[in-house]
This record gives sequence, C-alpha cells and structure tokens, in this order.
Amino acid sequence: MAEPSSIFAAAPPRERQLLSIVVPCFNEEEVIGETVRRLNEFASEVHDLDLEIILVDDGSRDATRGLIREICRVDERYKLICFARNFGHQVAVTAGIDAAAGDAVVLIDADLQDPPEVILQMIGKWREGFDVVYGTRMDRPGESLFKIATARAFYRVLGRLSDVPIPLDTGDFRLMSRAVVETLKAMPERDRFVRGMVSWVGFRQTALPYRRAARFAGTSKYPLRKMVRFATDGILSFSTKPLQLSIGMGLLSAFVALLGIVYALALRLFTDIWVEGWTALMIGVLFIGGVQLICTGILGEYIGRIYNEIKRRPLYVVQEYVGFDRNGPSLSRSPVVQCRER
Repeated sequence: MAEPSSIFAAAPPRERQLLSIVVPCFNEEEVIGETVRRLNEFASEVHDLDLEIILVDDGSRDATRGLIREICRVDERYKLICFARNFGHQVAVTAGIDAAAGDAVVLIDADLQDPPEVILQMIGKWREGFDVVYGTRMDRPGESLFKIATARAFYRVLGRLSDVPIPLDTGDFRLMSRAVVETLKAMPERDRFVRGMVSWVGFRQTALPYRRAARFAGTSKYPLRKMVRFATDGILSFSTKPLQLSIGMGLLSAFVALLGIVYALALRLFTDIWVEGWTALMIGVLFIGGVQLICTGILGEYIGRIYNEIKRRPLYVVQEYVGFDRNGPSLSRSPVVQCRER
C-alpha cells in the first residue's frame, strides 16, 4: 500500500487546468453520437480549461465500442477504456475516476438525462472553492410513476439508515476536485456506491438544482432487479442499522414467544381444554421462524460482502485502453491487455 504522502503527491504543474469528464457507456449506439455532439458544444463554451473526455465501455454488445474508437481517432480529447465484460455502472465510473488526470473530474451518464450544459455552472461553483458540486434533480420527466416513487422512497430510507448524510434526489452527476478524486482512489471496496462514497469523504460540498431531461434514446439500464441490488448496496455499504434492526426483531419475537408460553401454561393449569391455542401457537412459530430467516438473510448479505473483499480479485478487467499513452493511466485496478496509442 502506498504511503499517505504518496497518495496525494502533487502532479507536475500545467499551464492550464485540466477538466476530466467521465462517461460510462453500455449499449449506447443510439445515443453516443448525440452525446458527443452535446459534449463538443459544451467544450466550445470552455475557453480557459483543457479537456479530456474518458468514455468507459462497460462490455457493450452493440456497436458502441466501434463508434467510440472512431471518435477517439478524430478527436484527441477523447479516450476510451474497454472492459473485458460488463462489470456494472458503478465499477465503470470507478475506472474512469482512476484514469482521470484532471484538476477536476465530472461524472455524467451517456443518456443525456443529465444535460452537459449544467457542467458550466458546476465549474463556477468549483472556482468558488467547493470540492464537490452534485446535481439535485428537480424533476424526472419520461420516467414511470413507479420508478419516481421508488427512487424517492429509496433516498429517504437511505437517509434514515445511513451513518453518513447522503443528499436526497442526487445521482452520480457531479464535479469533484482533485483532492476528492485522490481520496476515492484510495478506497478499495468492491461493492461500490459512488455517491455515498463521495458524501463520506467530506470536503466542501454544495448542491446544484437542475431540471433533468427525458432520455434521448434507448431504454433504462436499471431494470427492477438491478435497482433492488443497487439500493441494497447503498444501504448495506453505509449502515449497520439493518443488523441493529435484526436485534430488535429478535427481541420482539422473543416477547411474542413469552406471551405464547404464558398463554399455554394458563390453559394447562386453569382449564381442561388444552387444544385451544393451537392457532396462536402456529402464528407464534411462523412469526419467529420468519424473523429468524430475515435476520439470517441480513447477516448473509454482510458476510457475503466480507467474502468478496477477502478474495482480492481486481475490481475490473480492462481489455484495451485507447487514446492513452503507452503505459495507460497512472493508476489502474486491473491488468491491462492492450494499450492503443493514437
């Protein structure tokens, strides 16, 4: 492990500050051309910063990778990280953060629901001295009522359970200073919940309200199963309250069992009808059994995360870097198979 002094080693001085934009991509062939056009429009408004735009292909099965390669060939500001398979959105974001060399790093999805034009306002806040500028969604057009309701519920439940205050109604769309980025790079956990990790590191943070746009093309990459898993990662990665809740449920079940025992003894000692109470007994048994299974499941989730951590496998596997120098990024959590220069 690197010494603390080397983690925050100063980068060589540059004439102009560099802004890195990280864009995770998965099956984005319908939208990637428009995404690049909008990013180029944003870049034309930035005159006092150098730009690098890192697109992370998270194992796409369509033409996304080939389209991005062509973009990198004609515009040296664009770089590509190709995963060997699909590792998930949060891991793709992490790979982009690892590779980013900027004085500030912006995270934005490729679906254009988060408008690139808002980055200009984030830069203004960064220059005021804020280390993290996170976008807060004022509305969510184009999304179903079910998804809106479950997202609102998730953020509020997470806020109640989390040991770290996590802003409501925020995604990964944000700008982070170099100090925050270096701190994130020193955090090796596998079950990543980036927005929670950014809240955990501290520094000066501020919200930037914005109106989210409808998806330009394609469909959501977060079906219900992935949404549930993502919510589970967020809660279990930043709270031990589920374990405390299981203790409370255990005490409640023990109290119900005690009432059942008192009831059974009363029937035996003071009545001649012993069969009565069978229904109450079954309810008690089923209740206690259900509580035990729930508590075992909670423990299993935490133990499973410990198991994943101690295996020490790479967080992701990069098949190819495009647009980087011969050695690839300065920090990578993956063995690199190939690094293609321009």
